[in-house]
Amino acid sequence: MESSTLLWGFLATLVLTTTLRLSQALQLTRLDVPYLLGTAFTGDRDRAKIVGYAVHFLNGWWLAFVYAAYFHALHRSSVWLGALMGLLHGLFVLAIVVPSLPAAHPRMAWESRGPDPTRLLEPPGFLALNYGKQTPLVTLAAHVVYGMILGGLCRP
Repeated sequence: MESSTLLWGFLATLVLTTTLRLSQALQLTRLDVPYLLGTAFTGDRDRAKIVGYAVHFLNGWWLAFVYAAYFHALHRSSVWLGALMGLLHGLFVLAIVVPSLPAAHPRMAWESRGPDPTRLLEPPGFLALNYGKQTPLVTLAAHVVYGMILGGLCRP
């Protein structure tokens, strides 16, 4: 793998994170991924954002190497292969990771049990639909763009 994966992974993660943040600011979704990630580590709301952005960037960076390994295994890359990988990545996040958060997140309520004094975050639900009907669309779009950047720039 090339050291350029670090650079392209940073760029793709920057675009992904910015797109998700803009979609929240434009009220397309209520999902705040850095906040959700950060509150798993700290109860301090301000610090949670910083910690969450750091965790999200680290995840984006190491996942760029997974994408690069995918392209190297195929002996080719393209924007369209990247888009496909991004779509699969986004579907996995929405269908498996996000709905599983209440099981691991110390401050998130369960859909079946609701909030208690220590679990104040709303559970995302399947496809994160509890955070808005457009949440799956903007999340998938952001991950597809992430994959397109990596597929377009990675050279196996």
